[in-house]
Amino acid sequence: MTPKVSVNQRRARLLARHRLSASAGTVTEAVTALVALHATDPVTVYLSARARTQACTTAAVDEALYETRLIVRMLGMRRTVFVVPAPLLPVVQRACTDDVARRLRRQLERDLANGGVGGTDAAGWLRDTEAGVLGALAARGHATGAQLSADEPRLRTQLVYAMDKSYGGAANITSRVLVLIAAEGHMIRGHRRGGWSSGQFEWFPASAWLTGTDRAGADGTEADGVDAGMGGAPTARAELARRWLLAFGPAPLADLQWWAGWTGAQTKAALAALAVREVDLDGQPGVVLAGDEAFDDDLAPVAALLPALDPTPMGWQSRDWYLGPHGPALFDRTGNIGPTVWWQGRIVGGWAQRPSGEIGYRLLEDVGHDASAAVAAEAARLQTWLGAARVTPRFRTPLERELCG
Repeated sequence: MTPKVSVNQRRARLLARHRLSASAGTVTEAVTALVALHATDPVTVYLSARARTQACTTAAVDEALYETRLIVRMLGMRRTVFVVPAPLLPVVQRACTDDVARRLRRQLERDLANGGVGGTDAAGWLRDTEAGVLGALAARGHATGAQLSADEPRLRTQLVYAMDKSYGGAANITSRVLVLIAAEGHMIRGHRRGGWSSGQFEWFPASAWLTGTDRAGADGTEADGVDAGMGGAPTARAELARRWLLAFGPAPLADLQWWAGWTGAQTKAALAALAVREVDLDGQPGVVLAGDEAFDDDLAPVAALLPALDPTPMGWQSRDWYLGPHGPALFDRTGNIGPTVWWQGRIVGGWAQRPSGEIGYRLLEDVGHDASAAVAAEAARLQTWLGAARVTPRFRTPLERELCG
């Protein structure tokens, strides 16, 4: 008989596994618990860590990112920028990023050829340009994109896109080439330029940035021993699936496929390499790691204010069990979630920081006096933590815009 897992049991596990009911001791432990933090918006990394780590400060996040380098920024699942534990970087690289890099290279070579760049050998022209970039980076030690394009003028080559559209026109290939080089594992997005909400950073050679960081993870496991040969990618996908199930399971197979950006065949093969058990998720089939079937339905009275693109609400494709009917107010048109208010493992509202620094929020359902008081207290703590800093999500959502006034 297939075991049944209730919605409350899934919510209770979310609270515990995502470190919302029991804070992590360090930023690295918080990141490891969630597999990865979204980093497309740099603010998300800090606010996601703050929501889950004891006495977290921006300095503590900076230390883990830039000094000890126990967590690393990289392009990963679904062609999204994440922060991952350093030992997990080679796993994500082989499980997801290598496929992303191959697609990026094909697209750029096609566009270069269509634009008449490189004559009859656009692929060779691109490889030569990349070699020039890496040579310039090695000479400097670290550099901004502008510095690299000054050293390697071919980065300023322009291609014309979508001339029949209002947003069309000519654009430099600089960012496409740099992102491709990074996606293939040769460069790392290193030190930021500006405050902690800044999206500007310097590029570093991967070999220099990662020296001494890719050993045992925060959980004591060795994750950097994935075979680089024929079995490398399947082995890496199995390991990434295992970690995702520990953090986000039990869940439908489709949720893992969406989160990782895999094909259906890749997802099934990854799970076939693991010991898993089928479960009934309120009438929907799901899977859980074998030996991880102990569930508790005691919902801790925990309120949390999570930032836009936080890995918890973005961890599943099927979200009704924690999102309810609130999606239209909290997501933008392209599927990015804004800042959310949580109570007992489910979303009950949204929040925003107003120009004055005040944290404004709105509860989208009646949660009762105790929950309302807990949310108000958490909003006050977040406002104090932010202090004079002002943060605006990169992707604006309807409720967040409204709360900003």
